[in-house]
Amino acid sequence: MADMQNTSLSEQALIRRQKLTALQEAGCDPYQITKYDVTHHASDVKANFETLEGQTVSVAGRLMTKRVMGKASFCHVQDLSGTMQLYVARDSIGEEPYAGFKKLDIGDIIGIKGTVFKTKTEEISLHVTELTLLSKSLQPLPEKFHGLTNVDQRYRQRYVDLITNPESKDTFIKRSKIISSIRRFLDAKGFIEVETPMLVSNAGGAAARPFETHFNALDEDFKLRISLELYLKRLIVGGLERVFEIGRVFRNEGLDTRHNPEFTLMELYQAYTDYHGMMDLTEEMFRYVAQEVLGTTTIVYGGVEMDLGKPFARITMLDAVKQYSGVDFKEIKTLEEARKIADEKGVHYEDRHSKGDILNLFFEEFVEHHLVQPTFVMDHPVEISPLTKKKPDDPEYVERFEMFMNGWEMCNAYSELNDPIDQRERFAEQEKQFAAGDEEANHTDEDFLNALEIGMPPTGGIGYGIDRLCMLLTDSPAIRDVLLFPTMKTVDK
Repeated sequence: MADMQNTSLSEQALIRRQKLTALQEAGCDPYQITKYDVTHHASDVKANFETLEGQTVSVAGRLMTKRVMGKASFCHVQDLSGTMQLYVARDSIGEEPYAGFKKLDIGDIIGIKGTVFKTKTEEISLHVTELTLLSKSLQPLPEKFHGLTNVDQRYRQRYVDLITNPESKDTFIKRSKIISSIRRFLDAKGFIEVETPMLVSNAGGAAARPFETHFNALDEDFKLRISLELYLKRLIVGGLERVFEIGRVFRNEGLDTRHNPEFTLMELYQAYTDYHGMMDLTEEMFRYVAQEVLGTTTIVYGGVEMDLGKPFARITMLDAVKQYSGVDFKEIKTLEEARKIADEKGVHYEDRHSKGDILNLFFEEFVEHHLVQPTFVMDHPVEISPLTKKKPDDPEYVERFEMFMNGWEMCNAYSELNDPIDQRERFAEQEKQFAAGDEEANHTDEDFLNALEIGMPPTGGIGYGIDRLCMLLTDSPAIRDVLLFPTMKTVDK
């Protein structure tokens, strides 16, 4: 053992390959095995010990520890559900199989048949009667007591991370439960799940820079979608009154703890309702998902408790900015006045920014980080909401809300603009913004305008950042912790 500990990783890998060659030459190539009948997982055995004691079961998994003691040994195997201790005795499995067991390496995948029992220390275990090597691990796992602790390496080699860090595996199992609970909730509400194109000629529906590519067969440039919105609204026009999609979208932006260039977005649209209906739906859905996944409506993230059980706070953007910055934009009538107060408060703006843009900059600067408990921020400026209905009594603002928790935007919703004439004018204004240097501005989508001219009913719509919801419900500090394979800079081999 001392010699093994002193060898380099490359030497360990060489030794493992030599063991594999010896197995293959002996006619025992593990890679030729095509299946193994598993009757139980580790957690099944432990949870049902009273009925399984003395019974023969078969489990399979990865060898994680091994303690050889002459004629008998103990080891632990890990499967999806957890770990199980094995008692391996020469007299139970035979001399030759026992010799083969002693040559196994940590990381090898094995199948085991054995009898369920408890050791003297009361640990539920299997007394092994038959052991099969199912796959040879040719690369050593990280040192067992420390696991894969290098964060960058955890993201690049998620497969090793999942083996050595149980909390990482638990996070992704919980992520799957979050998404399936959302689907159950919406299915019960009569929503239809659909799929829309990822490759589009016009990437609209959000303020973001798209990735661009070229489709050789058509000799035409395409973009990866930045949103799901415009195609889902087409389906509302077509009479599918309640639709949703959960899928990847792509935005050519920076990387940080809350942003990855490809991420999971869910958008849903419901005919004959408005943004108030979307608030009610959101509040109900967040409570449902938390209760289903966590068993409680109280979330603790980074030591901060957030209560989904109480009614969510509702505040207009104007009132929120007044409350936290002391500036009342109701009293600001002109762009010049908005720029002057921005200069006084140290809020940076660009020449192309309107009064509404500056209000939003104030919100981002002074308000967002205060919104820890679930809060709907309503009634945004029309200039930053090109796809949203204006408020009938105040056309400078629109029927829109963003929901915030932990200082993060969690979703964005509208009473959807269904006036094709107004929508064309909004697109024209967006084209001006693009010409003035705003690379995230929308472009005119003629087919979408044609759909609106066919006629879209009054509709409420919303988009949810699924990854941020997963971060909150798993207490994960970064978006990469809830993405199985986050975007990473390529490294030389």
